[in-house]
Amino acid sequence: MRKYEVMVIIDPDVDDRQVTPLVEKHLKTITDGQGTVDNVDVWGKRRLAYEINKKPEGTYVVLNLTAEPAVVQEMDRLMTIDEQIMRTKVMRPDAH
Repeated sequence: MRKYEVMVIIDPDVDDRQVTPLVEKHLKTITDGQGTVDNVDVWGKRRLAYEINKKPEGTYVVLNLTAEPAVVQEMDRLMTIDEQIMRTKVMRPDAH
C-alpha cells in the first residue's frame, strides 16, 4: 500500500451539490480495492492557468489516498473516461 495525492479538476458546469457524490462514486473504486481515503479537500471553483475544453475555470478537489498502485491506476482511468472530470493528476508525496 502506498500513499497518493490526487488532484481532480471537475467541469464548472457541475453543480456544487453534485461534486461530493461525483467524487465519492470514484472513491468507491479505492475502497472496493481495500484502499483507504485519508482526506477529501474540496477547494471549490478556481480560475485555470489556461482553458480546458474552452472553460476558464474548474472545481478543484484534492484527494489523499492509501492504496495499491493498480487500484489508483484504475480509478484514474475511470475518472479520465468521466465527461464531468476535466483533468486528474496522481502524485506520490513520499517519492522524491
